[in-house]
Amino acid sequence: MTEDQAGTLPSTPPPASAAPHAAAPHGATSPGARWALLLGALGVVFGDIGTSPLYAIKECFSPASPHRVLPTPDNILGILSLVFWSLLMVVTVKYLTFVLKADNQGSGGILALLALVPTRKGPGTGLLVLLVLLGASLLYGEGVITPAISVLSAMEGLEIVYEPLKPAVVPLTVLILVALFLVQKRGTGGIGSVFGTVTLIWFVTIAALGARWIVANPSVLAAVDPRNAVRFFLEHKSHGFLLLGAVVLCITGCEALYADMGHFGRGPIRRVWFVVVWPALLLNYFGQGAYLLQHPEGATNPFYALAPSWARGPTVAIATAATIVASQALISGAFSLTQQAVQLGYFPRVTIVHTSKDTEGQIYIPEINRALLVACITLVLMFRSSTSLAAAYGIAVTATMTITTMVYFVVVTQRWGWPLWKALPPVAVFLAIDVSFFTANAAKFFHGGWFPVALAAVLFTVMTTWKSGRRILAESFKEGVLPLELFLEDVERTKPHRVRGTAVFMASNPNGTPPVLLHHFKHNQVLHEQVVLLSIMNERVPEIPPEARLSVEHKGHGFYRVTARYGFMQTPHVPSLLAACEEHGLSIELGRASYYLGRETLLPTGRSKMWKWRKDLFAFISRNARPATAYFGLPPGRVVELGMQIDL
Repeated sequence: MTEDQAGTLPSTPPPASAAPHAAAPHGATSPGARWALLLGALGVVFGDIGTSPLYAIKECFSPASPHRVLPTPDNILGILSLVFWSLLMVVTVKYLTFVLKADNQGSGGILALLALVPTRKGPGTGLLVLLVLLGASLLYGEGVITPAISVLSAMEGLEIVYEPLKPAVVPLTVLILVALFLVQKRGTGGIGSVFGTVTLIWFVTIAALGARWIVANPSVLAAVDPRNAVRFFLEHKSHGFLLLGAVVLCITGCEALYADMGHFGRGPIRRVWFVVVWPALLLNYFGQGAYLLQHPEGATNPFYALAPSWARGPTVAIATAATIVASQALISGAFSLTQQAVQLGYFPRVTIVHTSKDTEGQIYIPEINRALLVACITLVLMFRSSTSLAAAYGIAVTATMTITTMVYFVVVTQRWGWPLWKALPPVAVFLAIDVSFFTANAAKFFHGGWFPVALAAVLFTVMTTWKSGRRILAESFKEGVLPLELFLEDVERTKPHRVRGTAVFMASNPNGTPPVLLHHFKHNQVLHEQVVLLSIMNERVPEIPPEARLSVEHKGHGFYRVTARYGFMQTPHVPSLLAACEEHGLSIELGRASYYLGRETLLPTGRSKMWKWRKDLFAFISRNARPATAYFGLPPGRVVELGMQIDL
């Protein structure tokens, strides 16, 4: 059954405020609750960017890195200056100061940002949607690489502790990744309770490791001066520009930071960044620079070289725990992104398992989990080192950052009404930085960057094909929709036999008569005593509160029109929905209710302009999407499916 026939079509968004200050409260009222919120933000939001010190500086100087430079004092200060100003301009200024204000009722992320764009049709609207879908597809690439490179870089510390353990690095990495993905079905509730604590220990550790060497060599603090970065570019020219492909590793995780805003709120994320994360990162990066100023021969792995020999074993253990937390955050983000894409109509139905009775955002999607596991292990076995994986990292995240800047410009000008003189200066600066990073990373395409691009291309094709196919189906159904008033007049005139119980027909059109009802009446010539036409409408907002979700309208002759509204971070459950109708004057005996769905056979022989190979792909995806019975929580024994053929 297609999703259109099931009634899950995106609807017109309700009016949004014209100002960027509508973040939903994240109600932490007691001091204990506020501390828990801050600790949770530390663990989930900053896990990715927090583990970057494991490999960012190493990839700039390591002999194994393809674009490395020699660890001379001028080069060290130049690289550190680039790291400092990248963290300042990209994370602190762009995301925390500007982009985080672009929330959709408290939620963030590239799909939530798209939902803020006014829905009126324009010459660039279609291109903007395609760009956002491309950005969302690229985020999956980041979600694949992050667990692989994070865990692998942590395990490479074993070589520092004990050289004979080097052959065990890759097998142990694979083992940890398998274990990580296997525990996803248990939910993140239990794991999440220790996220913040582990990450806090990690940030304290890296800050202490770096501070020790800064005290020994305070001259490294001169790298704050941006002239060091300018001199670095003037000396190395194109090679120095290409090195931005390694520097970008220090800012990975910005999009995840934005996407996780809905779970913790803008305020806690900002406070944690300024109080804990940013100082700890700077101390560690500058500590690695101070170490290299004294020991340039240690460029192979400067992070672990910061620790005294007796502390390297514990440091590897802490780093491994921190990378698992960072990986978990990216996996959970992939689940949330998929749920949003499904609800907004850009992705086929998948199995969405809610792993917590108390927290709706904690979900598990087995199809995505299996795909990520296979992709992560494939990456580890293909590249076998964090340096090789770093060559694949960067294209996806910088492309998504660039797209976010473009969509942000559309939001501030069209939704918030900013004049160009106010919107252009910051956006121009952000775009210049984003494009520079993306261009530098594009040079790594043949060194491994092709992998996330290829993955994104596959997902982009699936998402655009699914969206186009759904639109064609919706138009096909719309052409044949019979107004409900005409059908009820026919019922009044013919007075068909009525049987006991309630029939629930899923209706994508909240005004017309569902085609499956017409087929049922045409072939069976009977109707139930009570007929419910249920339309589930997806709004372009994160969540719809239960008190605003339902509307029930009595149409006469035992017919009821029920409309339910859901946000893109919610999953409908039809039996619970029907039970709630009693508060609106509609009593349904769920044990005697029958659910009528349509099952379409899609034929690629119609007159639509979609290419035949895309018609075949859409038909294949539709056949293999999760059945509507399971997606909507319908009891299998009470579902009746009626088949029909549709030419695409």
